[in-house]
Amino acid sequence: MHISFLLHNGYAIGGTVRTTYNLARCLAEQHDVEVVSVFRTRDRPVFDPGPGVALRPLVDVRGGRDPARLGPEHALPARIFPEADGKYPMYSALTDRLIGEHLAGTEADVVIGTRPGLNAHIARQTRRGPVRLGQEHLTLATHSRRLKLVLRSVYPRLDALTTVTEADAADYRRRLRLPGVRVEAVPNSVPEPCVTPADCTSKWVVAAGRLAPAKRYDLLIRAFAKVVAERPDWRLRIYGGGRERGALRSLIDELGLYNNVFLMGPIHPIEPEWAKGSIAAVTSSLESFGMTIVEAMRCGLPVVATDCPHGPGEIIRPGVDGQLVPSGDEDAVAAALLGLINDDGMRRRMGRAALADSARFDPARIGARYESMMRELVSKGSRGLHRTRASLLSGAYAVKDALTGTGPGAFQGGRTA
Repeated sequence: MHISFLLHNGYAIGGTVRTTYNLARCLAEQHDVEVVSVFRTRDRPVFDPGPGVALRPLVDVRGGRDPARLGPEHALPARIFPEADGKYPMYSALTDRLIGEHLAGTEADVVIGTRPGLNAHIARQTRRGPVRLGQEHLTLATHSRRLKLVLRSVYPRLDALTTVTEADAADYRRRLRLPGVRVEAVPNSVPEPCVTPADCTSKWVVAAGRLAPAKRYDLLIRAFAKVVAERPDWRLRIYGGGRERGALRSLIDELGLYNNVFLMGPIHPIEPEWAKGSIAAVTSSLESFGMTIVEAMRCGLPVVATDCPHGPGEIIRPGVDGQLVPSGDEDAVAAALLGLINDDGMRRRMGRAALADSARFDPARIGARYESMMRELVSKGSRGLHRTRASLLSGAYAVKDALTGTGPGAFQGGRTA
């Protein structure tokens, strides 16, 4: 098969970029795979897409986004890329045209979008023939009401939609009317790291991710203050950059943790840093999946994570390869960390279990699931422009219901009824 991914920026750092390349590299062992990046921001991509994957950008913005350089078309607003998608300010009439030309002329058997706005392009502009597969790397619950209305109207044109958790797949099946669209949960993949797994004997807790409010590193730092009160010989490293850095630095100073908690900044690759630790901590208020959980487990670390929507509960087996604690409960986080810190045997046992259990996220296994699904879809043929009138009407009625507040799919107070 010829498989074509459509990615926002294949030259950037991000979970979607990383997991797209993991999957593309695996599929390229048997298929012709390309990644079409709407934007190019660097000379070289941060993550290696793999020797068998062709990477092709549509808009080169290494010199900036000035319409004087990119042309007057870039000063005009996008019409296809939905305004409700958070990346909308970066898109324009120029990207509408270039993406449309790519999709109208593609020779791919399967075209895969990797965010809502690009899924809208695939649904509306792909030529007749290729299978149209949309990926959701976030969650339906976190999409705005406006974006949900857009998805209700365009997603019925897809052949399949994948989410990264079963919980989110259930939300899409229940809350959006997608007649004839195959909705399937396929988790992100994480390759086996090229590092020696942690032996869980060091006295380091490790966390990694954007320094953003949803990651709740403030909660982790406060919880770790309770850990230090009992075990001052243990330390915490937090890897990542973001707008919360200043506030977190102030909190560390306020709690007197400057000898125990360290903001390490962003780093790539992260695997050697996981392997230096003995416990991983994830205290997010929301995780669409939880890439860092799997990354840490693949390096042999047990993970203490908040049981937030949606991913941690589908990854961690409490008491076996990690611990789940109530979201927002710093006392519970501290108690779970201390439980592992104070029991060397349990910590090492859980680390070994985490290493073994995380193999289910290996790209070969995830790639095989995608390959099986795509072969079935290709064999049936894309619904494309041959959707039934009933399917079209169902999508139209779903939008009407949502706008008028009637019907089983209506939105009430920002939520679906």
